[in-house]
Amino acid sequence: MNRRKMLLGGLGIVPLLAQEPKKAEKLAPYYPTPNAIVEKMLQLGGAKKGEKMFDLGSGDGRIVIMAADKFGMHSAGVEYDKDLYSQSSERIRRMGLSEKAKIIHGDLLQQDYTAADLITVYLLPVSNEKLRPLLEKQLKKGARVVAHDFEVGGWRPDKTEVIEDDGEGRSHTLYLYKR
Repeated sequence: MNRRKMLLGGLGIVPLLAQEPKKAEKLAPYYPTPNAIVEKMLQLGGAKKGEKMFDLGSGDGRIVIMAADKFGMHSAGVEYDKDLYSQSSERIRRMGLSEKAKIIHGDLLQQDYTAADLITVYLLPVSNEKLRPLLEKQLKKGARVVAHDFEVGGWRPDKTEVIEDDGEGRSHTLYLYKR
């Protein structure tokens, strides 16, 4: 078993594809979520110590890092962009969070989310549409999904939270879905 599979497997998180992504499409531009909104996303999703969470399109890893560091979750991000994957993986290592947090370099539509208690996404509506059937198939009863700014089409949110000002003058809408 390679080192990557051992590390992720130790968290109960095993990517379906252990190799680098091939011909995957980028599902959203990189636009970092303000830290105040990251915290609200995790709170809305009911983040609990010891649970497993995935951030799909994890960018610089800020949601994965806060989930592990502040909430005590076993967290994994899935990031397609090699530079963002490298930067966020290095930040996790420097912060000493490698036992609780990992970044998977791969296509978020080619992963196994059956262990997830919480999923966070900040993807475009068309990307959420592509992701929905995979989540419907894989998520266990009681799993939660928090979508930032864009709903998951075809799903009705259990709760919607509007943040009028994130401290930087921008408003945000968060959508909570429970399976």
